Amino acid sequence: MKSLVIVESPAKRDTIGKYLKDVEGEYTVEASIGHIRDLSNTGKGGLGVDVENGFKPFYIINPDKRDVVNKLKKVAKVNDEVIIATDPDREGEAIGWHLVEVLGLDVHTTKRIEFHEITRESIKNAMGQPRTIDLNLKASQETRRIIDRISGFKLSKLLQKKIKSRSAGRVQSVTLKFIVDREREIDAFVPEEYWTIEASLEIDGKTIPLTFKRLDGKKVELHTKDDSDALVARLGPTIDLIDVKQTERHKSPKPPFKTSTLQQEAFAKFKYSTKRTNAIASTLYEGVNIGTETVGLITYIRTDSTRLSETFINRAHNYIKERFGDDYIAPLRLVKKGLLAQDAHEAIRPTGNHRTPESMAPFLKPDQLKLYTLIYNRALASLMPDKIEQVTTYTFDSNRVEFTSEGVITKFDGFTKLYQLGEDEENVLPALVPPATYPFSNFKGKQNFTKPPARYSEAKIVEEMEKNGIGRPSTYSATIETLKQRDYVTSKAGFLTPTDQGKCTISYLELYFPGFINPKFTADMEKQLDDVQEGSHASLDILTSYYHTLEDEIAKAGEPLPTENCVKEFGICPKCGTGHLIEKKGKFGSFIACSNFPSCKYIQKEPKKEPEKVGRLCPKCGHELLIKHQKKNGKPFIACSNFPSCTYIESFKPAKVAEE
Repeated sequence: MKSLVIVESPAKRDTIGKYLKDVEGEYTVEASIGHIRDLSNTGKGGLGVDVENGFKPFYIINPDKRDVVNKLKKVAKVNDEVIIATDPDREGEAIGWHLVEVLGLDVHTTKRIEFHEITRESIKNAMGQPRTIDLNLKASQETRRIIDRISGFKLSKLLQKKIKSRSAGRVQSVTLKFIVDREREIDAFVPEEYWTIEASLEIDGKTIPLTFKRLDGKKVELHTKDDSDALVARLGPTIDLIDVKQTERHKSPKPPFKTSTLQQEAFAKFKYSTKRTNAIASTLYEGVNIGTETVGLITYIRTDSTRLSETFINRAHNYIKERFGDDYIAPLRLVKKGLLAQDAHEAIRPTGNHRTPESMAPFLKPDQLKLYTLIYNRALASLMPDKIEQVTTYTFDSNRVEFTSEGVITKFDGFTKLYQLGEDEENVLPALVPPATYPFSNFKGKQNFTKPPARYSEAKIVEEMEKNGIGRPSTYSATIETLKQRDYVTSKAGFLTPTDQGKCTISYLELYFPGFINPKFTADMEKQLDDVQEGSHASLDILTSYYHTLEDEIAKAGEPLPTENCVKEFGICPKCGTGHLIEKKGKFGSFIACSNFPSCKYIQKEPKKEPEKVGRLCPKCGHELLIKHQKKNGKPFIACSNFPSCTYIESFKPAKVAEE
């Protein structure tokens, strides 16, 4: 039998095509290159949806995909069957459904295969276990797309009219509010003074740093220089070692990566943006040529699960035992689900333990190798035992001023054989036995000031989105990119700062659409979409409620209030006496008008600027020559002030600046 297998990307097409040579049958693999259809701009309000008839969507083939669709139709005709092999998530299911519709196939019988890693074994297994399109999963994506279209066309249109902002969205607007709120905290922050004591001892040629703990047996805060000076004055020329305690400290490995934590760790270690991390990870998932074959090195990258399959765990345990020994295998840990976690996929992990980072290094680009090493080591380390440290705490006393010093040595390295935490440096202190007295003179007070909260990094905003149930693994990076493209935020060294337009957008939405940018509203919407996916919630109920609620709020929305970020105010309107004169943006630039428009149509006229005098008289009539500007392009020229009686003009030549 001849079969056409349709995947999403050309990279996957090439990799899977090679694997299917080992599967019985004759296969042609083609790529849809993402979505082939989207909502049209027809219908009420250009939504592409029949609002009066159950929000029925109207789809059109994307203009840039017409050639792709035509090719798929031709290839489908010369094959006995079509097999859908798009990504295993909402978007992939929707793409598969659109392909079935466009190619005129039966949705109830067309084969749909699902795989979470692109390896020879997983593709072969998937081909042997086909299913059909999950219509609930498709309905969930369709509902989300219609909601986004409603927001995009209706609310975005209002924002463009009122404040010249380009768009709003369920996820992007809430995410922007997080960033704006953090900036407000920074702006409102008032530094507070506090003092610390810097002290150390020299014992056996080693400097031992001391940390101030208590004064007269009590914890105290040093707010001023006087507080610091008073404490320093208490310290004598010697200090006594009064106690030594040894404890054991365990550090557990972190779970394997999901989408959000991979983005966060890649930023922390390599300063990769979320977009760059996704792009690199996609190449590792879709297939890398490793000499003898092309293989996907990691599992599917859009996941909110930290679960590992039993098959992988068994293989990993055998590998860890063989490489490090029995002591490096830990009992399985309980996997915790995050807020609204789907757990439909595994965590991001390597597809083969034998493909170590070292063995893959010759075939990978530097950034691919960095990310693969991170993913590989984190997945295996999650199955290894805790790191065990011996902590020795010395307590010193000088005139009832207590200090401590902590030494740390590793008793068992555990998972850090593979995955370093970044703060694993040992601090070996000399073996000291109380009671003992040492000379003490190296101490002083240090002035400090509290610091404002840090701006969100791209990785941290992803963490905040996940914590609040905002968005999904497939949308984290895209949301940040949208905010940057809309000029709502700027990203410098990976840290996000809201622009004035971004602040303006949130100010307006807070004023008229507070529910829309409430994180709980967006999280509840995500939960409802999940329920549609599970078949326990009707999409029509969600769409009807959302549409009419938004319609009512838009009808009540007025003008933006004067704020430092959104609208500049220039006093009370001289015509109506109640409105504010505010800056507006029009087709030909900014102007000042009454906030009570359209009931008051006052527009402040700009005072005419007096033309600049040249300092010469017109050679034709003897009047002053002036510098004027062309209306079309603003270029200066010289003309007679006696125009139109005198029409003398000459070109403008700027005076040359003498060189020093």
